[in-house]
Amino acid sequence: MIDERVLNMYKASNNFGAFLEMELEVLEEGEAKYVIEIKEKHLATPIAAHGGVVAGLIDGTLGVAALTISGQNGNVVSTVELQVNFLKPVVLGDKLTSIGKVISAGKRLLYVEAAVTNQKGVLVAKASGTFNAYPAEKAFKSLNIDV
Repeated sequence: MIDERVLNMYKASNNFGAFLEMELEVLEEGEAKYVIEIKEKHLATPIAAHGGVVAGLIDGTLGVAALTISGQNGNVVSTVELQVNFLKPVVLGDKLTSIGKVISAGKRLLYVEAAVTNQKGVLVAKASGTFNAYPAEKAFKSLNIDV
């Protein structure tokens, strides 16, 4: 069962996701979705999004999918490895949907994969990542939040 406390702490402290204006939805245990609309602040050229925006979207998606599993044990996650394949250009006005799914979850390491599609259903990126699970107290101690 998903630990709502850990998930809520993540949502409250995720300034990067708020800055990019990403919308989070937990689909089920081990599966998460982020949606973002590409705006001018996301562009690297007059019409194309910066790859870092797409990578940030993916990292968030993969991480939350992993968090829905690791959070059951009072753990949060950090990215150990991230691999992104950019398949199609992402342009101003695109609405991207990134869905991440945990493929394998061990005691400390989780392997997650994601696919990103645009509003037309076109696959624009694929990714995978490895995440390290560690006690939530370490992540939130500096915020004076008890876990």
